[in-house]
Amino acid sequence: MAKEKIILGIDPGTTVMGFGIIKVVNKRMRFIQMNELMLRKYEDPYTKLKLIFERTLELIDTYHPDEIAIEAPFYAKNVQSMLKLGRAQGVAMAAGLSRQIPITEYMPKKIKMSITGNGNASKEQVAKMLQSLLNLKDLPKNLDSTDGLAAAVCHFYNEGRVEMGKRYTGWESFIKSNSDRVKE
Repeated sequence: MAKEKIILGIDPGTTVMGFGIIKVVNKRMRFIQMNELMLRKYEDPYTKLKLIFERTLELIDTYHPDEIAIEAPFYAKNVQSMLKLGRAQGVAMAAGLSRQIPITEYMPKKIKMSITGNGNASKEQVAKMLQSLLNLKDLPKNLDSTDGLAAAVCHFYNEGRVEMGKRYTGWESFIKSNSDRVKE
């Protein structure tokens, strides 16, 4: 019997959230979908977070992923940008955790390294490699969706390796692993 798994990859952001979905059958990946949630037109930051949460739930309820791979926020000089990215990532994670879907977090360099062999690769290099790996006819104009797809492919490549990103199977797992981030 064929082993099947669906992986949802998310590149969180408060301006654009990119996502990609792959299906793995017998250790071979197949492209399902990639797209972006455009949030530029919304000024209220809480509306943006609500839309990220709702879109993530919609993707989960439509494609029934077995696992979610999410790009971790990277260190930025601008603290406000870092805070916004962390919030976007948090609500996407909360959507997955609310459906009991295991989530693994990957640093951007780890994702780039998994796809291109170079942790400092550009978005364009990552997109071109994904196009080749998944036989994509066209690439999107904006590359946030390929960043989300890259997170899913990175997860596929790193599955079963001892040194994976942070992995959570539910709220209890998240709290246990992040007790320093929880206020009582």
